[in-house]
Amino acid sequence: MTTVLDPTGELTPQVRERVPRPESLRGLTVGLLDISKPRGDVFLNRVEAKLLDLGANVNRYRKPTFAKPAPVDLRHEIATQCDAVIEALAD
Repeated sequence: MTTVLDPTGELTPQVRERVPRPESLRGLTVGLLDISKPRGDVFLNRVEAKLLDLGANVNRYRKPTFAKPAPVDLRHEIATQCDAVIEALAD
């Protein structure tokens, strides 16, 4: 079992089971979340190109600011439209 720590300051981490990895990304929709830090889009542009080569569909999203968690409506949109998510952390 893996422990995932939440950087938002929770005092007692929740135990979460890992979701099984898909055998392939072909035909899956992968969301790319830009957290609005400098050069995050540069990183995600490269990731998007690789994902498209693997046959994945790609949806791009952007947080209004890196200083706060993603708004609830954005998280809901990503969760309902994507099979997997990659978040860009860059500077």
